[in-house]
Amino acid sequence: MNYIDLHVHSTYSDGTCTPKELIELAAERSLTYIALTDHDTTEGIPYALAAAKHSSVRVIPGVELSSDYTIIRKEVSNQDLLEIQLVKDIHIVGLGIDYKNPAFAEHLLKFQQERTERNVKMCRNLEEAGFDISYEALHHAFPDAILTRCHIARFLLDKGYVGSIDEAFERYIGSHCPCYVPRTKITPMKAVSLIKAAGGTAVLAHPMLYHLTEQELCELIEQLKQFGLDGIEAIYSRNLDGEESFVRSLAEKYALAISGGSDFHGTNKPDIELGTGKGNNIRVPEELLKGLHLSWLTLFPPM
Repeated sequence: MNYIDLHVHSTYSDGTCTPKELIELAAERSLTYIALTDHDTTEGIPYALAAAKHSSVRVIPGVELSSDYTIIRKEVSNQDLLEIQLVKDIHIVGLGIDYKNPAFAEHLLKFQQERTERNVKMCRNLEEAGFDISYEALHHAFPDAILTRCHIARFLLDKGYVGSIDEAFERYIGSHCPCYVPRTKITPMKAVSLIKAAGGTAVLAHPMLYHLTEQELCELIEQLKQFGLDGIEAIYSRNLDGEESFVRSLAEKYALAISGGSDFHGTNKPDIELGTGKGNNIRVPEELLKGLHLSWLTLFPPM
């Protein structure tokens, strides 16, 4: 059986492998397809496609869009019914997108500009907190990347300020931490719409990571379906026992295609391996591509 990986990151977002290195690694692991799904950018795709020309690996152009989703939870406290507003960071993966689509590229450029403004503010917060960091130094350390919080965490780790990337998030730049700056994001419904307009297949990424109740997750899927959601990521590295089966049941309930991927980031997520996930806990069969109906596959059909 042939295997694939439909959720992969490169140095063009917060991964540590270049697109060329990803192709070489995928070939070593006998993968037939990988989807390059960098955060809010498609800049690495041409390099991955070029590297794949003389390889057994085929590249599916992709992207992973971040979005904000607001939910209202009702809780009882001292016999009073309280409404609590929560904002969840929901990711939508686009597969088989037309990465040259001008309107889509314009939206991505806007996302990147907002991300840059946020990074500048977070570096300033860290500097005021006593860390030897600046946005210029961060950019110099990672000159070709679309800078993210993961790069800031890596910078702090390399400077010896923290013992791990997780510590940087938990103490300084994670949500509600002292140096954190929120992003202005689109809604997940808008993310689906943008991907569909660029000719892509829209997939709800790693649904179990959002810690929604079953009812909340179903409500999210129902809303996304109205905007054209095509699939859901059931095969995923960080799924716990029984979670893949649960997500598969949701896929059947809502007539969604099954997708799957490792969410490989190289050494930024050292416990996750390309194609096999965490401790060899996943394998994504190539046959899943049929259900995803990727128009891109007409150019590069399964061999």
